[in-house]
Amino acid sequence: MSQDVIAVTEQLVTPIVEAENLELVDIEYVKEGSNWFLRVYIDKEDGVDIEDCGRVSEQLSKKLDEVDPIQVAYFLEVSSPGAERPLKQEKDFERAVGKHVHVTTTEPVNGDTVFEGELIAYDGIQLTIKEARATAEVPKEKIASARLAIVF
Repeated sequence: MSQDVIAVTEQLVTPIVEAENLELVDIEYVKEGSNWFLRVYIDKEDGVDIEDCGRVSEQLSKKLDEVDPIQVAYFLEVSSPGAERPLKQEKDFERAVGKHVHVTTTEPVNGDTVFEGELIAYDGIQLTIKEARATAEVPKEKIASARLAIVF
């Protein structure tokens, strides 16, 4: 059911974000406590503001009311992905080269499942991450999750 809601939401929101010259980063449909949340993350090169989120939220809300793909009460949230933006699409990984990333894998790569450091290369097949003590080559096919990471 969650995947169906995400797929319908993606179909509805894609033309909206494109018309607003924004980028669709991610969609989540999750239950937290007794409440359901439909979260849509949008971005653009110089970042999104509250007005961008408001315009997308208003337009998407109307479309969701028309199609009515969700049979339970839920909260719609449209926001920026934040500083620790997820990396999902090819362009996300390409843009992240030279930045600090946090990557987890579905199975161990050289004995590890968590990698954090500077993404120094991405060739479409694997990521090369320079960690504090070593450089790791992580096959993209083994990635469970990847995101930008803030260095403290």
